[in-house]
Amino acid sequence: MSTLRQVLLLALAAALWMAASVVLAAPVQVTDDTGQSISLPSPARRIVALSPQVLELSSAAGASRQVVGTIQGASDVPWARKLPIVGDAFALNLEAIVRLKPDLILAWASGTPPREAARLKALGIPVFWSQTNTFESLAATVSRIGILAGTSRQAERWVFDFDRRLKAIRQRYADRKPTVRVFYEVWEKPLITVGGQQIISQAISACGGRNVFGHLSVLAPTIGAEAVVEADPQIIVTASPRGEQWLKAWKRFPQISAVRHDQLVALSPDALPRMGVNVLDGVQQLCSAIATARRSTSH
Repeated sequence: MSTLRQVLLLALAAALWMAASVVLAAPVQVTDDTGQSISLPSPARRIVALSPQVLELSSAAGASRQVVGTIQGASDVPWARKLPIVGDAFALNLEAIVRLKPDLILAWASGTPPREAARLKALGIPVFWSQTNTFESLAATVSRIGILAGTSRQAERWVFDFDRRLKAIRQRYADRKPTVRVFYEVWEKPLITVGGQQIISQAISACGGRNVFGHLSVLAPTIGAEAVVEADPQIIVTASPRGEQWLKAWKRFPQISAVRHDQLVALSPDALPRMGVNVLDGVQQLCSAIATARRSTSH
């Protein structure tokens, strides 16, 4: 190769690198789920993720390398096990957050106590507040994290695959008849379920089921066992790590259809309730369980 050609190729490579650097350094802006505008002078290079869900969604967006800290309970995500811990779901260590010098914080709107949210805002560091109440908003969160982190290409690939898979699940299960009555147990004492605006309720509908407490507007309403008996679900589902133990307690109510037909199902605790990268694995598990309940209770 001639010296002149080498020089020209090096000059071209330098020009391309400079152009890419300009793009990476360009300002970015999105609106979070609270309606707040988030503006950064350049894509975030140091991100603190303050919930298991936003930690996983940052990975889906291709931004895992930028994450420099998280909270207790989120560090069980394999790639995040060595990340510094900056508190838990109830109390944040602001000093630890500041020491990490983040240029962006990802936080869960309804899962952050108001006092901790106010303390976060006082730091003056941009905070993206996520509240994924629908599958569409979950995908939108990945897209927006990708914009903020400068990883839009990876984020949009994940969103495309997510949308395609969700569409296939809905086409396969949503219109199956008869519709199956479903009770989803979030917690045992007090007994907590999901209301109609909760994303898990939408997963039930996508699977051809009907949330027996879907008429409630509260995201996580507290109910009584007698209300479950009256609703007579055909399947009782939980995704708690203690699910097997909780489900055994329902056997004292043989008048419930789900109990009579042995349709008491414990799903993986790492998929559906987490609403992260494996959420559709959880939806598929739920759909399979509902399909089984339909066959078992229709005879």
